[in-house]
Amino acid sequence: MTGAGGFSVPGYGPERGGVWTRLTARDSVVRRLDWPMLLSAITLSLLGALLVWSATRGRTELNQGDPYYFLVRHLLNTGIGFVLMVGTIWLGHRTLRGAVPFLYGLSVVLVLLVLTPLGATINGAHAWIQLGGGFSLQPSEFVKITIILGMAMMLAARVDAGDQVHPDHRTVAKSLGLAVLPMVIVMLMPDLGSVMVMVVIVLGVLLASGASNRWVFGLIGAGAVGAIAVTALGLLDEYQLNRFAAFANPELDPAGVGYNTNQARIAIGSGGLYGEGLFNGHQTSGQFVPEQQTDFIFTVAGEELGFLGAGLIIVLLGVVLWRACRIARETTELYGTIVAAGIIAWFAFQSFENIGMAMGIMPVAGLPLPFVSYGGTSMFAVWIAIGLLQSIRVQRPISA
Repeated sequence: MTGAGGFSVPGYGPERGGVWTRLTARDSVVRRLDWPMLLSAITLSLLGALLVWSATRGRTELNQGDPYYFLVRHLLNTGIGFVLMVGTIWLGHRTLRGAVPFLYGLSVVLVLLVLTPLGATINGAHAWIQLGGGFSLQPSEFVKITIILGMAMMLAARVDAGDQVHPDHRTVAKSLGLAVLPMVIVMLMPDLGSVMVMVVIVLGVLLASGASNRWVFGLIGAGAVGAIAVTALGLLDEYQLNRFAAFANPELDPAGVGYNTNQARIAIGSGGLYGEGLFNGHQTSGQFVPEQQTDFIFTVAGEELGFLGAGLIIVLLGVVLWRACRIARETTELYGTIVAAGIIAWFAFQSFENIGMAMGIMPVAGLPLPFVSYGGTSMFAVWIAIGLLQSIRVQRPISA
């Protein structure tokens, strides 16, 4: 199928299960993109570049003496992520549906490599593969995508073919087995934050698929039992237990386990309505808040841009989620609905957790703020997710 300007897009033609027409210049791929979502995501990434720059330009122990080091890399990561989004749209979520077994297998192999000598520990989590040259890869970010695609493929197969109204119990059980395998490996790293996101993704996918509510409630109950068992068996590292202890009691060891959260709240609170100005935050320039370029990037926004600037980030994330919900509602295939719902659950929970831990209302879990935090793998993953959402919108059936 060739759109305006000769842009050839696989799968953009007659499709079984829907009435499709050729995309003409009047109804091209570009015109059918969700521009509010796309512009919001771009703005978030550019705002993130400024915040990352502010948080790292004076950190000579991190930036190798180059104040532009993290700024350039963040912009490069964003650019690569944008290219991955375009490639995802070009391929189409339907074409990727056929590649799910390969992508799933690759993601499982990558997370297994983390448990080998190739794995590296960063910020207490043994969740990375060191690639050399200062570059590293966090495979758990890609696992989020393959869980969504894999479960969507299994749950929607017979429904989209017209053989079932809702996925049967056997299909649901198989899809859960597909999700559990990589989640167990990620838990062994241990990367508790990523596992939390994956659990929420699975719940979102099941709710969107129309599976029996017994599965949803059963999964919630199993998660609660599993959390108790993991704690009782001592499978969590001491720093992870300390994070939950500090969340439960904010006054516990303010100079130790509670230090991050206390300093984060001080930074956000000092910003007031308008902030202290970009590059002028005392907490940020004084390097009082750890990991400000990644986990606690929201504190830079709160201190330097104030309530209005931090609120803008929340509004832009809200626009992305709102448009994603609209895409999920408007698509006529269950597969597209499930993929969109999984991404919505991912973005919503991870954003809430990141902002919440900076404000002291959620435990510290080491999760980046989508589009804003510094980190190559996380940036690539969220832009691929945007590409999937845009593909679902672009490929929705149109009247003849």
